Amino acid sequence: MARARAGRSDDRAAWLSIGALSRATGVAIETLRTWESRYGFPVPERKPSGHRVYPLSAVPRLRRIAQALTFGHRAGQVVAASDAALGQLLATAPAPVATAPPPGQEVAAGVEGLLELVAHFEAERLRQALVVNWARLGPVEFLESSVAPLVRAVGEAWARGELEIRHEHFLSARVGDLLGSLRLPLEERASGPLVVYATLPGERHGLGLQMSALVLAAVGCRGLYLGTDVPVPQLAPLVRDLGARAVAISISRATRGQASATPLRRLREALPRRVLVVVGGEGAPTAKPGTLCVTSLRELDAWGRKLAFGPPPA
Repeated sequence: MARARAGRSDDRAAWLSIGALSRATGVAIETLRTWESRYGFPVPERKPSGHRVYPLSAVPRLRRIAQALTFGHRAGQVVAASDAALGQLLATAPAPVATAPPPGQEVAAGVEGLLELVAHFEAERLRQALVVNWARLGPVEFLESSVAPLVRAVGEAWARGELEIRHEHFLSARVGDLLGSLRLPLEERASGPLVVYATLPGERHGLGLQMSALVLAAVGCRGLYLGTDVPVPQLAPLVRDLGARAVAISISRATRGQASATPLRRLREALPRRVLVVVGGEGAPTAKPGTLCVTSLRELDAWGRKLAFGPPPA
């Protein structure tokens, strides 16, 4: 009897809740769920109570996947890879001395550490630090706790004269490249409604738009990213012809007010009512007839989930 009870105890110990799995691997719960639905790993079992649990044996593989992501490999490439292929990817990773911080130091992941990397134009270490955060956080948390605060910190440091315009350009280029590389594999596998992303004439700040595109790609929306400063007479016909469900517009503080109000109104008038116009950014209006104004990436994430998986939102 004692052996039988011990055996049942061992069986229970071999399974983890998704929260425990997240803590054991450093991979965010939201990321684990995304990998499970998109790539078929990790594979859960259901207890008689209906709760989902994950085998303890998944922990080493998930840790290796997270490690591969820090070397710049994409989730779509590594999560579904065989153990042999994953081992080969890790074996061919660049030598630590070429890209890693000094021995005994972790890659800087906090905003202050990231800002220091920007100040010294540490391009590869900045990329690695952001990828570490992406691997450990869900998309929204990654953007809200790493990317957005870093962009603000660099802008504030520039305003104080501590950094120069070349630092802002460096950050925009590096973060833009990273966000695009994270978004494209998600869009390739997406099967939800099509969303077109653009900024209106005169708006040349594109990082907010890229962050929005990454959030919606992560929940399964297909996307067409047009970039900044797109004329309304070219944007509206394309949205109609493609049968897009929504067009997402980002407005920064630089173009808020009347500078954005007129083209936004013209865009809404040029589109059929079935096409949703979603507006966000620090310069976005709080309310506009016929448009949805989102105030945060978390709000955009919730709206995107309804768009992708639920009935068409109003």
